[in-house]
Amino acid sequence: MHDIDFEIDVKIAFVGGGSLNWARVLMADLAQETRLAAEVRLYDVDSAAARRNARIGARFAEASVGTPARYRACDTLTEALSGADVVVISILPGLFADMAHDIDIPARYGIPQAVGDTVGPGGFVRALRAIPMLTEIATAIAEHAPRAHVCNLTNPMSVLTGALYAAFPQIRAWGECHEVTKIRRQVAHIANAEAEAEAGGDRWTHRDVEVNVLGINHFTFVDRIALAGRDMLPAYRAFAARHLAEGWAQTEPGKDAEHARYFGTRNRVAFDLLDRFGIPAAAGDRHLAEFLPVADYLADPEGWGFALTPVDYRIRDRAAKQAEADALADGTGPVNVARSDEAMVDQVVALMGGGVHVSNVNLPNRGQIAGLPEGAIVESNAIFSGLGVQPVHAGALPPALTAIVADHATRQQALLQAVMTEDGAALFDLFHADPLVAHLPRDTARTLFGDMLTATGHHLPAGLRGAA
Repeated sequence: MHDIDFEIDVKIAFVGGGSLNWARVLMADLAQETRLAAEVRLYDVDSAAARRNARIGARFAEASVGTPARYRACDTLTEALSGADVVVISILPGLFADMAHDIDIPARYGIPQAVGDTVGPGGFVRALRAIPMLTEIATAIAEHAPRAHVCNLTNPMSVLTGALYAAFPQIRAWGECHEVTKIRRQVAHIANAEAEAEAGGDRWTHRDVEVNVLGINHFTFVDRIALAGRDMLPAYRAFAARHLAEGWAQTEPGKDAEHARYFGTRNRVAFDLLDRFGIPAAAGDRHLAEFLPVADYLADPEGWGFALTPVDYRIRDRAAKQAEADALADGTGPVNVARSDEAMVDQVVALMGGGVHVSNVNLPNRGQIAGLPEGAIVESNAIFSGLGVQPVHAGALPPALTAIVADHATRQQALLQAVMTEDGAALFDLFHADPLVAHLPRDTARTLFGDMLTATGHHLPAGLRGAA
C-alpha cells in the first residue's frame, strides 16, 4: 500500500446495515482510517436496527483519528444505493430458527455439521433461501449503482457471489472472507518463536505474511508462503508435522472462553490434509471438515480438536451483541475503536485510488486457478487498485484436491442455475451428491431433503417448495 497525503471521499451503501457484527467492525476500522472521508448509508429490512447502528456509528466517529465517517439510516434500498461508490452486503438469510433447522434436521440423519453455512445439507438449503435475496440486491445495484464496487460478506460465499454475477453480469463484485488469516497467524507465530529464541519479542503479525491462495471459499489451500522475503513453506511443513498428532490450539484474539470452546481449533484437520495431499490447508478446521465425507472428520469432531457450534450458543451470542449494541446506541456502552484484522477498508482505499492492495478474495474463475470450472466462484489472491479487482494467476491444486474442489464448484454452479430458473426437479440430485449426504440411501436422503424444505419452505420461491 502506498502512503497518500490526502483523504478520499467515498459513499458506502451497507445492505444489512442493522448488522450486529460486520457493521461495527467497519465502524471501528473507519475510525482508525486516515485515508478515507466516508459517508455510510445503512439499509436494513429491520429499519429500527439500521437507525440504532447510525447512532452507534456517530459514537465511533467521535473517536476517529481522521475525518469522522458520517452515518445515516436509509428507509429504502434505492436511497442507500443511489450514487454509492461501494456496496457492502452482509445479510442473514432467514432467521436463527432456520439455521437451527439447517443443523438439527441433518443431525437426526447422522450428519453432524460444525457450521452448516457453506456446503453440506445446511449450506445447500441456506443457499436456496439466500440466492433470491442476493438476486434482488444485484438487480437493484444494476439500476441504481451499476459502477459501484460490491463486497459480499454473506455465506454461502461462493454461491451468493455467483448469484450477484448471474443477476448482473457487469457487476464489480468480490466475496470477502477472513479464514485465510488463520494460516497467516500460524506462520507469524512460527517466525516470532524463532525471533524470540534469538532476540526476544514479537516482530511479525499476520499482515506481514504473504500466501498464494487456491481453492473455493472455506476450502482453501496455499502452495507458497513468504515473510520478509523468506520462503516459510519449509518451516510451516515442519511445524505441522510436529503438531500432526496432538494439534496446535488456535483461537481468535480477544474472544472469551465460550467462543474459544465453539470456534477454536487445534488445526488437526488442516495438518492432516497437508499430510494427505501435500499442500497446506488455509481455512479453519470447522469449515474444512464439511467438504469431505462424514467419516473423514465430522464423525469424531472432539477427536480432531474442533467443536460443532450449537445454534443455542449463536442465539446467546446474538443476545449479548444486541445488549452491547443497545448500550452503545444509548451512550452507556464503551466504544472500542481497535482496528480489526479485516482487509475491507484497505481494499476500498485501493479501489478509490489510494494505492495497491493484495488480498485473497472470491471471484469468477477466468483462468486464475487451473482445473476448476470456468466462471465458478473461486478463491485466490487479487490486486485491488484504481483499475478494479484483478485476480492473480494462482496455478493449480494437486490433482486429487482439484477433483474434490471441482466437484464442489460444479455443484455450486448447478445449484445456482437451478434456483435462478426455479428448476426444482434438479435440486435433489445435487443435494444427494454432496459428500456429507452421498452415503445415505436415496430414499433416506430424499426424506431428509423433504424435511429441510418443509422447515424452510416459507422462504423459498414457489417453484422450489415442492422440489423434494
